[in-house]
Amino acid sequence: MINEVKFNRFGEKAILLTWKNEISPKIIEDINNFKSSILKKRKTQIADFIIGYNSLLIKYNDDFNFSQEIKELKGFYEKRNVTSQNIKFRWEIPVCYDTDFGFDMENLSEKFNLSVDEIICKHSSADYTVYFIGFLPGFLYLGGLNTSLEINRKATPLLNVPKGSVAIGGKQTGIYPNESAGGWHIIGRTPIDFFNKNEDIPCFVNSGDQLRFKPISLEEFKRIEVEMALSQYEITKTVIHD
Repeated sequence: MINEVKFNRFGEKAILLTWKNEISPKIIEDINNFKSSILKKRKTQIADFIIGYNSLLIKYNDDFNFSQEIKELKGFYEKRNVTSQNIKFRWEIPVCYDTDFGFDMENLSEKFNLSVDEIICKHSSADYTVYFIGFLPGFLYLGGLNTSLEINRKATPLLNVPKGSVAIGGKQTGIYPNESAGGWHIIGRTPIDFFNKNEDIPCFVNSGDQLRFKPISLEEFKRIEVEMALSQYEITKTVIHD
């Protein structure tokens, strides 16, 4: 594996590590494990990590010798623990697929030659891997979409995708944590908040976790929405065992 990872200087205080260019649960697990290993050895030196599908950007607090640091990182990687060092969860996320929320659903039904119920079944019966968080604070990039639901992004993005919208685009599915522009196809909405800047941990999901969507009615959506506002709703989660 060591020969498949490249270590390169990135600006004045960062090093970029890149893995094989593919979307793979094994690669994201390797990235997360190595991140944990680095943090144990460089805790006071690290300013931030930025994870991608096949990359890890390490940002340092202070200047350092790049050649020496890259040499030491390669040594850490060779001796890393390949067993997962992080507790991972599978989160159950309630989604209302009512067409008032999933306003692209009927159009997708025609394109896929699937009924709306078949699309809901395929979308909600998979376990999705959380690869990384980006684009917006709390926006999860989720891999594992059923191949029959893969579709190119819209040619013209919407300017105002509602908060909580659940969407599909390319080989992925995702959730808009706040109202924003977006080019994915909207199939439902969740009442769950994925980003709260007032919490110590603003986004409760981490890279390497899994998500499964649970279909709910419009009445359940409204009830959970109220409970979320009152901090009375507890999101169902289970520990994932390797």
